[in-house]
Amino acid sequence: MSIPLSFRLRLAALGLLLPTLASAQTVTAPAPPSAVTLAGPQWYLLDPQKDGVMGVSALRAYAELLQGRTSTPVTVAIIDAGIDTAHTDLKRLLWRNTKEIAGNGQDDDQNGYVDDVHGWSFLGGPDGRNVDIDTYEDTRVLARLQPRFQGKTRATVPAAQRADYDLYLKAKKTYDEKVKENTQRLKEIGEAYTENQQGAEAVKQALKVSSLDTATLHHPPTQDPELLAVTNGLYQNLKQAGYPSLEAVLAEIKEALTDTKNQLDYSLNLKFDPRGVVQDHPNDVKERRYGNKDLYGPEPSHGTHVAGIIGADRTNALGILGLADNVRLMAVRAVPNGDERDKDVANAIRYAVDNGASIINMSFGKYYSPQRPVVEEAIRYAGTKGVLLVHSAGNESKNMDQETQYPAPVFRNGQRIPNMITVGASARQNNADLVAEFSNYGRHAVDVFAPGNQIYSTVPGSLYANKSGTSMAAPVVTGIAAVLKSYFPTLTATQLKSIILQSAQPTHTQVHQPGTKKLLDFRELSGTGGIVNLYRAVELAQRQTAQ
Repeated sequence: MSIPLSFRLRLAALGLLLPTLASAQTVTAPAPPSAVTLAGPQWYLLDPQKDGVMGVSALRAYAELLQGRTSTPVTVAIIDAGIDTAHTDLKRLLWRNTKEIAGNGQDDDQNGYVDDVHGWSFLGGPDGRNVDIDTYEDTRVLARLQPRFQGKTRATVPAAQRADYDLYLKAKKTYDEKVKENTQRLKEIGEAYTENQQGAEAVKQALKVSSLDTATLHHPPTQDPELLAVTNGLYQNLKQAGYPSLEAVLAEIKEALTDTKNQLDYSLNLKFDPRGVVQDHPNDVKERRYGNKDLYGPEPSHGTHVAGIIGADRTNALGILGLADNVRLMAVRAVPNGDERDKDVANAIRYAVDNGASIINMSFGKYYSPQRPVVEEAIRYAGTKGVLLVHSAGNESKNMDQETQYPAPVFRNGQRIPNMITVGASARQNNADLVAEFSNYGRHAVDVFAPGNQIYSTVPGSLYANKSGTSMAAPVVTGIAAVLKSYFPTLTATQLKSIILQSAQPTHTQVHQPGTKKLLDFRELSGTGGIVNLYRAVELAQRQTAQ
């Protein structure tokens, strides 16, 4: 899963370190919704002209264009790490395999998957165990090729093996870079955690409070000028970063610390291979009947968040509003903590297509694809069935015109994939920071941008959180596609793609090129040069279907 954290740490006003993280989250319990509570956290539903933020005009589209219109159910597959199917804001919207009898241990519909009532996991074993952490693809490539090529030069390698030798050198380079980066990151985050923890304890003791949340820091129980300066600085910093408390910052840093250690211990471990859990044949790309029914998995936070953006219940007076109002969410687990395997991705796409998905969300990606042909075959198969694929562009601040991320937006023959949209992440304000600093981009490789910074959605336990990443931008586009397909059911996958791209809101704002302070026209960062907009998309769909 290509969802790396941005571990760049900045010095806060008080000398305490607060992180700027590409997957920062703030967890809250559900609250009864109102126009204010729904629109406030969910800025991405708002309208640029009416509300002054760079949302997708969803609330306006429902109020002005879709009110009173008839919709039909649309099945959307979410290929991800898992979904909390018991979430109060999701459970009513789950896709249901009506041919399968839940819990009877039999393959009632004879599709090869036992008890696949709401979807399937290609990361589970028949004994109920599940893959959590897996290796990165360059780790796997290096582990496979190093015994053949270590210590050799290209001149000493037979000509027939030089392509593999070149791949070995490339994988070794990126692998070594990741080891070095994560080793340094582990040191820095460990120091940041210690410093934040000690600073927090000192302030709590001085204030005689048990928690440093924004309410306490905004009105601290002290008249001491020095303490007031400290608390005000902390308050401003937390508000700016979107955290409810310093404890939430500490939890985020601790999570980052654990994640980085896991990368070094497992994802970058040449000897680690968790695939025995699945009990399949990893190199047999034609094998399809493996996995289990566990859709939750070890860590479903990412997939649950994605699901809520697409289709959280709009009728239950709880939590948030999903973009689509008549959707069936199908969970397909194929993305571990690490890099997804091509075989699993291909099988996940085929499973979704065969079970009636019209749109597939793919918030994952990687930079090596050793079994690329089998993924492309599955994508072509989806195309023949009229299924639209929506893919996140990645979070490494890279120019995708210069480096390929997989699944790539083009087939190996150079043909652009007609039924796939690649999505970069934009932010709330129409200023130099309109492009999320972590987002990949590319005039040719990235089709369009969508809100992906500080996106409020569902997380496990019937809770809600802010997360950031192109993983959040892709489901915004998926949700828009689902709305269009629901209200205009005759639209094909290629027509959906065309309408979404043509209706994107163009902007020529001078923005920071991701990963730099260089300014350039937002138009240069994607094929459309725009941000998706549901209102404009519905208008265009109305015109096209009326002809």
